[in-house]
Amino acid sequence: MKKRSRLVIVLFVVLMCGYFLYPTFKWYGGVPQSTKELATGSNVQIKEYSRGQASRDLRALKELAAKDSLAALPNEYGYLKDVAKANYKAMKQSVPKTWTVEALLGGFYSEQDVFDACENHYRTELLAYKKLSNKALQLGLDLRGGMSILLEADKASYEAKKGSSASATEITAVVNQDIEILHKRIDQFGVSEPNIRLQGTDQILIEIPGAADPERVNSFLRGKGSLVFKMVDNDLTSQLNEYYKANPSEVYTDTGALKQPAFLPAGKIATGYYISDKYGIDELKNFVVVSEEVGLDGSHLQSATTSSDGITGKPVVNFQLDDVGGDIFYKLTSTHVNDTLAVVMDGKVKAMATINEGIRSSVQISGFTSAEANDLAIVLRTAALPIELTVSSQSAVGATLGEDAVAVGLKAIALGLVLVVILMFAFYSISGLVADLALIFNLFIMMAILSAFNFTLTLTSVAGLILTLGMAVDTNVIIFERMKEERRLKKSPQAAVKAGFDKAFWTVMDANITTIIAALVLSQLGSSTVQGFANTLAIGIISSLFTALFVSHLIFDAAVTDREGKKLRISWRKN
Repeated sequence: MKKRSRLVIVLFVVLMCGYFLYPTFKWYGGVPQSTKELATGSNVQIKEYSRGQASRDLRALKELAAKDSLAALPNEYGYLKDVAKANYKAMKQSVPKTWTVEALLGGFYSEQDVFDACENHYRTELLAYKKLSNKALQLGLDLRGGMSILLEADKASYEAKKGSSASATEITAVVNQDIEILHKRIDQFGVSEPNIRLQGTDQILIEIPGAADPERVNSFLRGKGSLVFKMVDNDLTSQLNEYYKANPSEVYTDTGALKQPAFLPAGKIATGYYISDKYGIDELKNFVVVSEEVGLDGSHLQSATTSSDGITGKPVVNFQLDDVGGDIFYKLTSTHVNDTLAVVMDGKVKAMATINEGIRSSVQISGFTSAEANDLAIVLRTAALPIELTVSSQSAVGATLGEDAVAVGLKAIALGLVLVVILMFAFYSISGLVADLALIFNLFIMMAILSAFNFTLTLTSVAGLILTLGMAVDTNVIIFERMKEERRLKKSPQAAVKAGFDKAFWTVMDANITTIIAALVLSQLGSSTVQGFANTLAIGIISSLFTALFVSHLIFDAAVTDREGKKLRISWRKN
């Protein structure tokens, strides 16, 4: 391969690594800690904070207008200028050249519009930081802390479904099956290295590293039966909404559940129709009367994928039914043409549609946010939980090793890097600096790959990083020693470089391939702690091979091969 082509590849790798590492650098280096805490909270907390800040800013602007409306607009409210400009243009009025408090407020139709603009600013900012945190390199439970969730098996519902009592041994067996399914689900949800284990005979303890979103916990626990299709009674729905509107005290019970009005006939139940707001939180839109009888159960779903509606662009979930489910759904939809069908998830109506014709096996549903659609597709692709689980307790977990361990790990990496740089320069002169440059590039690539694949950095992963840095120069050492042998045979610098890389290639590959195999075996068969070490080690070996055989070779070619009379400095002796 020509040097120009290799240079293009190296530059491409540098750009890609920078792209993948940018979220990590920005999150850990450019976001204040207070903002991090807000962004990694639940969507409900973000909603409360955004509305609180919007109320504060609106009150402050009103006070400034009452005090001196012609005063210059403080910089902290400058974020409202763009919205005000757009409103001035929409009203076909000239945009003010000088922004005073009066000029700013004049660019809004009402106080509510000012409040909405303020809330939108804080919401957009925090949700963007929340998205950024998900792209950044995550720290494990031992370094950062996370969330601990204790789940308890619902023995009563299991026995009711089975039709007989269940022994403690049987309950433990089905709970272990739940653990296997949860492992698959949580891995697909993008949470790296969760710790899931049996506690007692009927409980499961889940420890999720990082600031896990509490609202996604229920997504892990859904079974296929949490998604059902039911027919809607439109006449009773209109009557129900009028009744609730006229009798607000009769809407909810003391526990917050919907009251079932006496006029509803047997087989009909009242439920809520929910849509997701801009925070991704379910918001009650109105009330719906659906049949108590399930038209189609989620247990008949075979596969699920997500896509976007070609007209609206909104996320949709496409899924296939098994043969039995297809027959049931076709019979249901064929006998209810022009009626309304409701998609009910976890007891909430999430979408409604009018049936135009009979549908057999391929079904498309909408009414979900992108995140909800992805979560639902994951649940539908995995098995249903053999025994239902309920959340017994949920709490934040502090870092088991803490900041001191992180600091010690970083010091170990820095010290190891410095010692390797010094020793390589002491033994191999200028060529040692080339190896040192490749070593630093190797660390850069490793961190980028860990960030790109959303790996979680634990203490064992840090140990893998340190070990890899110590081993990374081995390839260069083998190549340099081969170059020395070629120079002793009186070969030119150009010939020594070519022979050094050519003859050392298979020796280097043999040594590293065996290590990669061992790392892959550990990654597949080891516990979550061992997997972190194995993944980091495997990534480090691959990146060190690239930097030694590709990057170092390119530097030597550029410095020596095409330049007659150029000396090859492999040691402090004359070469």
